[in-house]
Amino acid sequence: MSSICVIGAGKWGSALHFALSQNQICYISNRTKKDIQNFISLEDALKCEYLIIAIPSQFIREWLENNFIFKNQKVLVAAKGIEASSGAFLQEIYEQFIPKENLGFISGPSFAAEVIQALPTALVINSISKQFYNNFSGFFPPFIKIYYSDDVIGAEIAGAYKNVLAIASGICKGLNLGLNAQASLISRGLVEMERFGAFYNAKKDTFLGLSGAGDLFLTASSELSRNFRVGLGLAQNKTLETILQELGEVAEGVMTSYAIVKLSNQNNIYTPIANEVKKILNGKDPKSSLKDLLKS
Repeated sequence: MSSICVIGAGKWGSALHFALSQNQICYISNRTKKDIQNFISLEDALKCEYLIIAIPSQFIREWLENNFIFKNQKVLVAAKGIEASSGAFLQEIYEQFIPKENLGFISGPSFAAEVIQALPTALVINSISKQFYNNFSGFFPPFIKIYYSDDVIGAEIAGAYKNVLAIASGICKGLNLGLNAQASLISRGLVEMERFGAFYNAKKDTFLGLSGAGDLFLTASSELSRNFRVGLGLAQNKTLETILQELGEVAEGVMTSYAIVKLSNQNNIYTPIANEVKKILNGKDPKSSLKDLLKS
């Protein structure tokens, strides 16, 4: 039986460890030791043939530089975001350490809280290698339906962008603007996400499927979403520092908003919702931001 390990024991990493443990022994490792079944050291984790890395996007470059040793492992990336400091996509960072054919990215609607209850969902493994998909798809339990796509950049953009849109949707909800407004925001956000992706030659179907619309509809409509809760807090005029302290977890959409605006400005891409989210994160009044968004 192939050796497989999840690296990163946050909520999503722990949920994946639970899911993958249904069919085989799945190890898990973390920066700090945790009392979890089949927990192993990072040194032992890197000896496994198959790795699922669930480390947040803003920390992954440093982690790879300081910890990762490539030994022909197959690596499935279980994080979503764009590096704020450089505007680099996760695939660009990982490919500095791992060959493309050994890399894949998982996407789709997947709250950790529901996965760990074995509730059904459908996810996508995105890789240039169909063999990579074939290898990993067999590890997942029956309650997770796995699909394949070779549109890595599309899945990356969708997974990162939906977190920014979830913040906007949380703001909309927090301001009590109604379901009409929230649905309008989410649907226009999907258009904005696809426009951004088109610049990078992503496939339109990706944004209409599980990785795009599926994950967006989930994340932008529920308080189970960390990024949605960030938006709720901003609508209540809480400081970002206070919100993140109360959250106690990483909300990828915060730093990703800065990265998206940086890239859209560099490449002249029209991204009004992401622009306003960044301004609100920087202290702009949410109600004033909404008025400006309706004018744009």
